[in-house]
Amino acid sequence: MAISDVEHCDEIHRHAGVVLKTQRQMPDEDELYDLAELFKVFGDSTRIRILFALFEQEMCVCDIAESLEMTQSAISHQLRILKQSKLVGNRREGKQIIYFLADDHVRTIIDQGLNHIEE
Repeated sequence: MAISDVEHCDEIHRHAGVVLKTQRQMPDEDELYDLAELFKVFGDSTRIRILFALFEQEMCVCDIAESLEMTQSAISHQLRILKQSKLVGNRREGKQIIYFLADDHVRTIIDQGLNHIEE
């Protein structure tokens, strides 16, 4: 898309109040960076599939891998990323590690995304 294809104002007129309000409400750069990194995690369909699987119930790596028809190694790699991003948690039960959604925010983010694309 060429810049001429983008709609823009016909004349330059600065709305100082609008600009000031926007600048005051803008999160700081560190927060914006962290938010962008979080959304990158949602940018992988395998990770989204894992989160959907965990919507239904807590699961071990073996069950997630079988449910998604993937290798345990591939699932473990994605779970590591999800855990580092605080989207999933885990606990040990005997020799198994059980994974679960970290909190209800994860489901809310996914639900809001689905609602957006289904509009």
